[in-house]
Amino acid sequence: MTDAINRCRLVLVTPDIADAAELAAVTRDALRGGDVASVIIPQNDLDEKSFQKRCEALIPVIQDAGAAALVAGDSRVAGRVRPDGLHIEVGPTAMTEAVGRYAPGLIVGGGNARERHAALSIGEAQPDYVIFGSIDGDIKPEPHSKNIALAEWWADMIEIPCLLMGGTSTAFVEEMAQTRAEFIVFGKAVFADPANAARMVAEINATLDEKAPRLGR
Repeated sequence: MTDAINRCRLVLVTPDIADAAELAAVTRDALRGGDVASVIIPQNDLDEKSFQKRCEALIPVIQDAGAAALVAGDSRVAGRVRPDGLHIEVGPTAMTEAVGRYAPGLIVGGGNARERHAALSIGEAQPDYVIFGSIDGDIKPEPHSKNIALAEWWADMIEIPCLLMGGTSTAFVEEMAQTRAEFIVFGKAVFADPANAARMVAEINATLDEKAPRLGR
């Protein structure tokens, strides 16, 4: 989750494609589209063995592209597949435990805080980032208005970086970047048509290059 580029950056959530090799190929193609800070690998409904196979196929592809691979799911799998980080969408107690156990060896972040007090409580654990919105929450074209407001408030007040989850459309990239969130997240918006994933990544980056405010505190 490095931030060498001084503007909002893109984070991807991999789609739920059953065949691990096919998913790796789709992800590789998407990453050819341009700058991606990190890629979150959800467990979805996979059992531990299948999820480990998925992670083993994806993590080298993600890392070879210069992005951070974040496992979102079974922490035992994360301990075996050498990711860059662990993404957890839990409350402050579990976040504190995860940070204490896995940091600084791994990036640890997440939260999916739905209001300010919860976000601040999660932030007290000093994760590497806090996310507003769930990585499987892209069910409407636009990002949730509450998440937009939370990201804008957080970015203005708190030094811990934040991620803002988008919807199924990339039409709101500029609005999301204007919150000054360090990272914006897309899943279905990029991968709905795998053949066009690289183009979508390129278009998002072009919008960020042109429209995103420069970051810095």
